[in-house]
Amino acid sequence: MSQDNSSKKTLGRPEFSDSPSGGRTTRGGGLEGSLELLADVIESRKLANGGDPDKSYISRLFSKGNDAILKKIGEEATEVVMAAKDGDAKKLTNEVADLWFHCMIALSAFDLRPADVIAELRRREGLSGLEEFALRKAQQRDKDGD
Repeated sequence: MSQDNSSKKTLGRPEFSDSPSGGRTTRGGGLEGSLELLADVIESRKLANGGDPDKSYISRLFSKGNDAILKKIGEEATEVVMAAKDGDAKKLTNEVADLWFHCMIALSAFDLRPADVIAELRRREGLSGLEEFALRKAQQRDKDGD
């Protein structure tokens, strides 16, 4: 059952409501709004924005540089594979959440936002995977001058 959390505002925290699937979404934004909200938090943890590596895991990752962020993505991707191979749906969900989270940190490190990824996914709508792959391959050949 949906719950009205309007009286439970917390400074700096989003308002959440229950979704029909049993998950939670930010009010007024759905999945995209939730991702943008998380992106804002990640952005605020950058060292240039006052992030403190002694108080924030995200700031600590930023302070270690892109290689540390990318290594963490590799670790999380491996954990996703292992959870899927184990057939554990709950663990798979948790590991995919960790992977998405760390991918969002990488996006921020390269000054990208979830909207950039969503725009790319929308661009691919209506293309088969094989057509999209062939298009990217042709574009790479053109870029390389072959």
